Amino acid sequence: MRTVLRGAELLPCTPSPAGTRLVRADLAFVAGRVVAIGDVPAEPDDVSVDLRGRWVLPGFVQPHIHLVQTLFRGLADDMPLMDWLQNRIWPLERAHDVDSVYASARLGIHELLTGGTTAILDMATVSHTDSVFHAAREAGIRMWCGSAMMDRDNLAGLGTTLDVAMRTANDLADRWHGPDLLKYAYAPRFVPSCSDELLRAVAREARLRGCLLHSHASENLDEVALVRSLTGTDNIHHLREQGLSGADVVLAHCIHLSESEIESLALTRTHVAHCPSSNQKLASGVCQVPELMARGVHVSLAADGAPCNNRLDAFAEMRLAALIQGTRLGAGALPAPVVLRMATAHGAEALGFPGGELAVGKVADLVVLDPDVLWTGGEPASAVVYTMDPRAVRQTWVGGRKVAEDGRVLAWDSAETVSLSRGSLGRVRARAAL
Repeated sequence: MRTVLRGAELLPCTPSPAGTRLVRADLAFVAGRVVAIGDVPAEPDDVSVDLRGRWVLPGFVQPHIHLVQTLFRGLADDMPLMDWLQNRIWPLERAHDVDSVYASARLGIHELLTGGTTAILDMATVSHTDSVFHAAREAGIRMWCGSAMMDRDNLAGLGTTLDVAMRTANDLADRWHGPDLLKYAYAPRFVPSCSDELLRAVAREARLRGCLLHSHASENLDEVALVRSLTGTDNIHHLREQGLSGADVVLAHCIHLSESEIESLALTRTHVAHCPSSNQKLASGVCQVPELMARGVHVSLAADGAPCNNRLDAFAEMRLAALIQGTRLGAGALPAPVVLRMATAHGAEALGFPGGELAVGKVADLVVLDPDVLWTGGEPASAVVYTMDPRAVRQTWVGGRKVAEDGRVLAWDSAETVSLSRGSLGRVRARAAL
C-alpha cells in the first residue's frame, strides 16, 4: 500500500544548491522507501496524509549515543572525562539491571524520536544489551547498537575478559543483526579499556559479519596522554594498526589529533562523530570540524550520552556545532546548510544506509516540522539549525511508519516511561551508592 504525504514543503537536504531550499511537493513511499516526489496523482488504495503548512525533512541521524546512560542525566555534572567515567558513569553502569537498562533506553528513545531523530548508533554497557534492542524494537527507531567491550581493569570493576566480551558480542550479533531496522555494531569502548588482542579480534569478527565498528578516540588530553603511555603512539595510529579504520568505522570525538592522524582518517575514509555539547560540558575541547572536512574527513553530528550533555537534542547539536566554529575561525566557518547535512545525510553515510535525504530510493525516515514555531522567515536551513527546537516536531516517521506525534512515542504511554525511569534510577543509585 502506498502512503502519500500531500501539500507539505519539502527540505530535501541533498548536496545540490536546491537541497536546502523549500519545494512544495507530494512525497510517496511504499514498503518504507520513497517512490515519488512531486505532483503525485492519486490512486484508489492510497493512504493520504494532509501536511499543508508543514515542512518535511529527512530524519536526523545521530551516530554516537549511549542510551544506557539516559537515567544518569544530572548525576555527573561539572567533571572532566576520566574522572566522570571512573567515579560516576562506570559505577552507575555497573549497577544497572535488565529492567533499568530497558527503562533508560526507553527514556532516551522517547526523547530522540519526539525530537526528530530517526536513526542512531548506540554504545551500551558491558551487560544487558538485549534490553536496549527490546526498547528500540518496540518504539520503531532505526538503530545500530553494540555492547561496550572492555577487557582492561578499571577502578569501577566494569569489564570482562576478552573471551567473555567476544562471546557476548557474537551472541548479540546472532540475535539482532538483521535486515530491518535493528543491526549490531561491535563497540570496543576506547583504547584505555581494550587490549590490543581484543581490538584485533573485534575488527576481524565485525568484518566477517558485516557489522559496523564503533569506538571513542582522542576526546580529552588526559586520554591522549594515557594512550601514548600504553601504546607508544597516537590514538588514531594505534587503532589503525589494530584494524579499526575504514569506511565501516565510526569514531566519536577526535578532538586532539596530529597532522598525520588527520591524514590517516581521510585516507582510510574513517568516520568521525562530532559531539559538540558533550565536548563543551566535559571541557574536552573543540573538534576542528572545518579543517577535518577540508582535508576530506567525513564528519557527522551526535549528542553522545545524557550525563555529558543533558540532552539528546539534534537541534541543540546543530546550533552549537555552527556557533563554536564561528568563535574559532570567524563567522560562517561552518554554515547552516553544511551543518544540516552533517545531521542528516552525513550521519546516514556513516551508518551505511540510504537515508538522510529526500529522494526517490531513499528510506522514508522523515521529520515533520511546524514552521510557525520559533520561525520568523529567512533561509530554511538557518531556521532549522539556529532557531527551531523539538517543540517544532509534529511527526516522526521511520521506514514509512509514523512512530511519534506531538511529543508522544506512539508505542508507549509517556507517563509510564517516566515512572519506569524513576523506579529504575532509585535501584541503580542505591546499588552504586551514588
